[in-house]
Amino acid sequence: MTIRVLLADDQALLRSAFRVLVDSEPDMEVVGEASDGAEAVRLTKQERADVVLMDIRMPGTDGLAATRLISEDPSLAHVRVVILTTFEVDDYVVRSLRAGASGFLGKGSEPDELLAAIRVAAGGEALLSPAATKGLIARFLAQGDDEEQDPLRTERLAALTVREREVLVQVAGGHSNDEIAERLEVSPLTVKTHVNRAMAKLGARDRAQLVVIAYESGLVRPRAE
Repeated sequence: MTIRVLLADDQALLRSAFRVLVDSEPDMEVVGEASDGAEAVRLTKQERADVVLMDIRMPGTDGLAATRLISEDPSLAHVRVVILTTFEVDDYVVRSLRAGASGFLGKGSEPDELLAAIRVAAGGEALLSPAATKGLIARFLAQGDDEEQDPLRTERLAALTVREREVLVQVAGGHSNDEIAERLEVSPLTVKTHVNRAMAKLGARDRAQLVVIAYESGLVRPRAE
């Protein structure tokens, strides 16, 4: 199956470079380019994109607003947004995760990292930049504005089973299904089932959203490095 990729960046030179890189892979293709957020949303629908590589700072509708519009559209539930940012970690990145992005990557990342990011996002996994430590991300999530937090999330946790909570804690720690299975002494398939059930109960689009919910609900606390 070919991964359909949309490029959203106001710099034509960067879009051209990304297009050459993505189109060189046999399992993915660029289906469109957008220079602002509004165009990105329109083309995502029109071209049936699977993954959107989204810049944050663009004229008009920025990448954050565009990400929120995509994530809130039921017809685009399958679309995954990966934020490409000049800054490895900043408030925009955290807000983009809350808006529905599946993760982020620095624009200075290696080509292989970018291609891997597209495949990871398309597979429904959470993606965090290798340069951003889990502890640092956790601190940014914990410092978010109260108005952006959902007060019902803590209540929703009550719907989770004890095992689902345990798995959610492990997901928030950035562990893969195989790693969680080894830690909890269960099969990877069992872990996947618990993750899917937790996502359904908490209304999370993917693992990245589970991480956000785990921190914002207080289930997991940020640790000082």
